[in-house]
Amino acid sequence: MARVKGGPQTRRRRKKILKLAKGYFGSKHTLYRTAHEQVMHSLQFAFRDRRATKRNFRRLWIARINAAAAQNGFKYSKLIHGLSLANVALNRKVLADIAITEPAVFTSYVELAKDAIANPSKYAQKTAVKAEAPKAAKVEAPKAVKAEAPKAEVKAAINYADLKVAELREIAKEKGVEGFSSLKKAELVEALEKLN
Repeated sequence: MARVKGGPQTRRRRKKILKLAKGYFGSKHTLYRTAHEQVMHSLQFAFRDRRATKRNFRRLWIARINAAAAQNGFKYSKLIHGLSLANVALNRKVLADIAITEPAVFTSYVELAKDAIANPSKYAQKTAVKAEAPKAAKVEAPKAVKAEAPKAEVKAAINYADLKVAELREIAKEKGVEGFSSLKKAELVEALEKLN
């Protein structure tokens, strides 16, 4: 049987590693063995540091938010707690950007957080209504009572200005508002408030 030499495949494999090692210091970019060792380490470091970068950026954002909160006489932890109580869904990246580019807006968020901590019940009502409606529907009762009970609770607590346009259109459709699909948010709110 004829002898087979793996010349082209070996050369291809080695060239691939040397291409990855291009620009490395000393013999690491010329000799295959040292280049291979360095490329393997480099790939491991890259994998590890892609994850570490995410942690580092989060630390940076937290430091920036904390500094901006301190300028407003508030703590980072209380700010985050207050914003969660107020149902503000901003992540730390966006908050840090706002703290740097728009300090006045950030100050308004700090005031909102202070208010939410001082009056948690004021902001808890919105979530309580959403949480109570499905529970009322689960109670075993006649079908007519199931349908009416959650609507009565929601009617008393709805603030139409806080709802999204899609939600307003659904309510307008249920209540029989004409031309609800072409109305803007302010017009929908006005029409629904007139019905109540």
